[in-house]
Amino acid sequence: MGRGRAKAKQQKVARKLKYSTGGTDLDRLRSELGVAEDEGSPSGPSGPDDPDTEPQDDLVDRYADLADKYSDSDK
Repeated sequence: MGRGRAKAKQQKVARKLKYSTGGTDLDRLRSELGVAEDEGSPSGPSGPDDPDTEPQDDLVDRYADLADKYSDSDK
């Protein structure tokens, strides 16, 4: 027995999280995380300085070269 009180507490916390209005102080969170606000940078994850874009382009170019090489040899 005794599970009723713990379950009720969990439900209360879950309900509070579900229906809360947010109330997150983003400026305080930013300062706690040590993130500097940079207005010039893009807000999305795929900016021009994103390190993932260059290797992806290289991979596409290599694949295109291989596709050309092997499609020409089949003829």
